[in-house]
Amino acid sequence: MDNKVESNKNQNGTNTKTVPKCKRKISKIYYGIGFGIIAGIIDVIPMIIQKLTWDANLSAFSMWVVIGFILSISELKMNGVFKGITVSFLILLPTAILIGWKEPISLLPISVMTLILGSLLGYFVNKFGNKKKDKLTNKIK
Repeated sequence: MDNKVESNKNQNGTNTKTVPKCKRKISKIYYGIGFGIIAGIIDVIPMIIQKLTWDANLSAFSMWVVIGFILSISELKMNGVFKGITVSFLILLPTAILIGWKEPISLLPISVMTLILGSLLGYFVNKFGNKKKDKLTNKIK
């Protein structure tokens, strides 16, 4: 992890220091985990209504928290939405094989939720996790 402090020139032409990269990375991780928790809750609500087992609910919830974390630390150079979809389906793949072996029809709603929540999670982690805050002016760049 690169701990260098970036410097920017202000209106007077003098250098100003911004938040170190390591602190922005930690902040992005918090956003990733937080949005992952929200996505997990959204995914689990219909499962609870359907009265699915708690192991399935915990599995789905923890999957979204992990996806949020991985999205926040991933440095793939792609659009946040596409990165969210890609990472979500890659993480779902082993579970989808197990589910599809016994109940292939249930993969359809799982894939739809993964597509929707993965794209939203990627978008929000990318949007809120990449904000830089200038220490001197206290403004977000």
